[in-house]
Amino acid sequence: MPLELLISTIGFAAAMAWTPGPNNFMLLASGVNFGFARTLPHMIGVSVGFPLMIVIVGTGLGQVFAAAPQLYLVLKVLSILYMLWLAWKIATAGPMHKEAAAASRPMRFYEAVLFQWVNPKAYAIALTAVAAYTLPAAYLFSLAVIATIFLFVNLPGCGAWTAFGVSLRQMLQDEKRVRIFNWTMAVLLVASLAPVLWEVG
Repeated sequence: MPLELLISTIGFAAAMAWTPGPNNFMLLASGVNFGFARTLPHMIGVSVGFPLMIVIVGTGLGQVFAAAPQLYLVLKVLSILYMLWLAWKIATAGPMHKEAAAASRPMRFYEAVLFQWVNPKAYAIALTAVAAYTLPAAYLFSLAVIATIFLFVNLPGCGAWTAFGVSLRQMLQDEKRVRIFNWTMAVLLVASLAPVLWEVG
């Protein structure tokens, strides 16, 4: 892969991995509610799951969506409905009492991997990455490079968002503040879907 394209791919991956979006808002909320160590499987699941999505999209699923755009639309609508339900669950979550913490749990590794498939932003990024940064003459190699870049860029980004959530834990011991935080996270999660909602509309 030419150096200019490599640098461009790294820049794109960093911008997508570190900026606000469904994955990062979920990690932030998990950091607040469960701490850094318990959120590690979630972080690793995102970091592994998204590069895996790039590989799957790049080796066939993208062509399926191109041939049947209505299937992609149905998948988008279902994903949006799931994300709206998830936002409601976050908004109505109770304060961080010990009883609530015992009854709830952070996202598991495999759940974070599967979450990429109901994240409309992840689809858009994966399709863009494959279309813009692969090389026809060395397609599989460039696809592997792109997936590897996202793997190594995602993990520190996930860690930073989780750590930010952990840093807020002390401030959010108050029940009123927790409720404000939960509603804020829910609104931000829905707002992160705005480009997708606009496209579907």
